[in-house]
Amino acid sequence: MKIGVSMFATDFAMRIDVLAREAEARGFESLFVPEHTHIPTSRRSPWPGGAALPKAYWHALDPFVSLMAAAAATERLRIGTGICLLTERDPLITAKEVASLDVLSNGRVEFGIGAGWNAEEMENHGTVFETRFRLMSERAKAIKTVWQEETPEFHGEFVDFDPVWSYPKPVQEPNPPILIGGESVHTLRRIVEFGDGWFPRARGGFDPAENLARLKSVADAAGRDMATLSISVSGAPADAQVLDRYREAGIHRAVLILPSAGEDEVLPVLDRYAQLL
Repeated sequence: MKIGVSMFATDFAMRIDVLAREAEARGFESLFVPEHTHIPTSRRSPWPGGAALPKAYWHALDPFVSLMAAAAATERLRIGTGICLLTERDPLITAKEVASLDVLSNGRVEFGIGAGWNAEEMENHGTVFETRFRLMSERAKAIKTVWQEETPEFHGEFVDFDPVWSYPKPVQEPNPPILIGGESVHTLRRIVEFGDGWFPRARGGFDPAENLARLKSVADAAGRDMATLSISVSGAPADAQVLDRYREAGIHRAVLILPSAGEDEVLPVLDRYAQLL
């Protein structure tokens, strides 16, 4: 099982390029960053993580700019979005951004996606909260089409374009792994339909054997080979016994969370996590 780390790259935290070098030097496999374009001050939508929303949410750097800095500072470290909010992104622009990052990183991109939880945030992007999952799924399919076809076109409910030329194409074939966040059975069906992996959160506990059985049941029903899917658990606990259970169950990657803070706070945590490698 691979072990990666994730941090909110912000304007007050440790520089992402420095973190990437330090993570690679300690042997971590990957570095993920989350995304929020902004946070509306109304705070109408409750944060799933608790009562007080951390300020990192509205200080977050752009994920693809951040990951390019991380890629330029490293040679082997895989870089990923954990997660990219496709409900707030144009699919043609996003397809080019991810493909460009994959080319410039020599094929090291993991494309984690999700719909998001903040209704007013996505409303500012013209997204209707009630149809966010259909929108996310369609945009992801359109992005895959752009990556995989020479003259892609797409005609759907939310995305519609006639044949286009769009380059570069990703280095990874047929595309950078698309990891879909979420824990519901609907998420599992999306993964089996068009994804390359599952990116569930460990919040509230994550039983690896039970959840792999859930995914396998959905995959079997759809005729999808489980060997074509990866499972990366976000926010995995830094506990050797828990990680052993993940490994034994067949989890492919555990992603440990770092604080969005300065080097004096982040590096000791990174050193502690490195003892689990």
